[in-house]
Amino acid sequence: MPAESGRSRSRSNSRGAGTAPDTRSRMGSMAEHSTIGILGAGEIGRAVADKAVRHGHEVLIGNSRGPETLKAVVEQLGPKVHAVTAGEAARPDLVFLAVPFFAVPDLTSLTDWSGKIVVDTTNQFAEANPWRGRYDVGDLTGSEWVAERLPGARIVKALNNLFAAFIAADPQHAEGRQVAFYTGDDADAKAAVAGLLDEFGFAALDLGGLQEGGRLMQLDGPLNAKHLLLQDVG
Repeated sequence: MPAESGRSRSRSNSRGAGTAPDTRSRMGSMAEHSTIGILGAGEIGRAVADKAVRHGHEVLIGNSRGPETLKAVVEQLGPKVHAVTAGEAARPDLVFLAVPFFAVPDLTSLTDWSGKIVVDTTNQFAEANPWRGRYDVGDLTGSEWVAERLPGARIVKALNNLFAAFIAADPQHAEGRQVAFYTGDDADAKAAVAGLLDEFGFAALDLGGLQEGGRLMQLDGPLNAKHLLLQDVG
């Protein structure tokens, strides 16, 4: 399954045609987020950490089992990645959420989430290893449900619709750039995340708010597990 499933099997990319997104308004939007927090050290968390350090960011990565379990991860990713507690990984102003969906309630009291940009990469699986079932969130989208459990956080949904291998791989291909959809209700938070995705080499495409865009991206949505390339023109 996409994102949390972490399957590395190959899938054929579909070509997405269209006009290249204007990234000029995003220039410099990530300058204040030189340190990025990542909660979760599975395939998604490691893939994001690798992208971040390759573009000059410091990364604080933490999980529920403690920093001593992440020694191999930091050795693989290099000196800009620091194994920390989950609480410390949640301290930066921008945090990637790469934990299982059902673990999100455990994060509510981890930090003061007010004002933080949280990039939600989760999918609504009820169980892990293997990923299966669907977590009931009623009429909410998955990210709306996450937002309720991280009070004050500025949630931006992103990367959850991609298989882990496509997040880890170079997003720039001869035929075009890997599309990374994103959605959220806070314009400034969305601009910051879009700038980071662009910096990583993705073609960041805005799907609107958490409700309408989230339904397109989330598990079983029409854009989930769709791997598209944007062909830049002009």
